[in-house]
Amino acid sequence: MASERVDNATPTAERHGQTSVRPLSQERSAQTGDLSAAFASISRRTLRYEHQIKDLEGRLTVNMSNSRAISNLLQEVLSGLHQSQRRADVALNTTVPHIEQSLAEDLDALSYLDGHLPRVQQQVHDIRHVYDRGRDKARELIAELEWLDTPLSARLRTIIFTSNAPVSSQWKAIVRTLFALALLACIWIAWITLRGAVRAHRQRLVWGERLMS
Repeated sequence: MASERVDNATPTAERHGQTSVRPLSQERSAQTGDLSAAFASISRRTLRYEHQIKDLEGRLTVNMSNSRAISNLLQEVLSGLHQSQRRADVALNTTVPHIEQSLAEDLDALSYLDGHLPRVQQQVHDIRHVYDRGRDKARELIAELEWLDTPLSARLRTIIFTSNAPVSSQWKAIVRTLFALALLACIWIAWITLRGAVRAHRQRLVWGERLMS
């Protein structure tokens, strides 16, 4: 019975061995396909990573050049700021005290002028007043010289018939009074003369009539 079981078991084991060999080969082929797919995927990823790395390298290069340019620009700006700071320090140490001294001198001058300008203004006013008086006096002297240079008849006509004569009102009154008296005397003399002539003419007529008769 035992020998029969062994004999019966042997063919069964052989059959199982044949059936197990076939799945192993299939598994190996499947694993090979998976490895190829994985390798292809890894290759694609590697290429993509390489492209990304190259892009990053290019960007890094550009960024490095930009950073160098920015660094140079910052250095120039810092250098300009340092120069401006030095100039400001020099101006603060030299120019500002000079300006303060000039302002102090100007303030002193303004204070002096504030104290002396009213007096100077009064002096200028006095000088102008004297100048105006001198000018008016010169005009009066010129008018008097022209008046003295005028003939006597013209002066008398100006005194009597106009009010522009450069003489006093008292003198004008005297001259006009004398002129009026002289005019009245002339009129009176002329009237007497005319009256005498008329009377003489009448007497001639009377004597002529008498002689004729």
